[in-house]
Amino acid sequence: MNKRLVLVVLSFMIFIIGGCSEGLHEEAVARADVKESEESLIIEKQIPLIKDFMPDMNFVPRSNVSTHVVLHFISNAANNPENPYEYEDIRKIFIDYDVSPHYMIDREGKIYFLMPESRAARHSGKGELSAFSEYKDHLNKYSIGIELLAVGTEAEMKSMMSADHYKKIPREHIGYTEEQYKALNLLLEDILARNKEIKRDRIHIIGHDEYAPERKTDPGSLFDWDRIMLEGE
Repeated sequence: MNKRLVLVVLSFMIFIIGGCSEGLHEEAVARADVKESEESLIIEKQIPLIKDFMPDMNFVPRSNVSTHVVLHFISNAANNPENPYEYEDIRKIFIDYDVSPHYMIDREGKIYFLMPESRAARHSGKGELSAFSEYKDHLNKYSIGIELLAVGTEAEMKSMMSADHYKKIPREHIGYTEEQYKALNLLLEDILARNKEIKRDRIHIIGHDEYAPERKTDPGSLFDWDRIMLEGE
């Protein structure tokens, strides 16, 4: 084996070993983040959570202190208008589109813990906030995302379905439930207790439609902001 070939083989082996080592380190860090997040939530507020972390592909390191909570709605109404809230269908949407919130609240008020807060979940995408110009297209790094299983108005859903399709959705599946507001209040209380930069007001707790109004309509006009007892109104 000539010297050049030996160097090529050695370089390749170093690259592979280095890559594996980096991957193992990142996985270890991610697991530590998961453990820390779990302990913080359970110890502080005893909020009942259903832990079901997203695949490792969504584990993106966070480099900034959280200053915002972003609220979203999601459903599978475009594919199954009669039964739009099956958990496995929603989870598949997240995986297929490589997105994820930190938390999700179902119609009965169950809270799903999907991503450690120390990780920058992919939930906001491109957009901007006038008071935080430096966050343009980077709100994921500064925010905690919460999805609520809900369907908006016909106008808010028109980019996802036709008017005829929307009419197939049972009325009880449209808007938000009492149980969701109760769960959201508990979850926000817990989040704010651990993230001191997030204030309980309409500057720091926002809708996805405020960050990206040209492409997003959630949580929409059916969401009652007064129900989460915001300050500074």
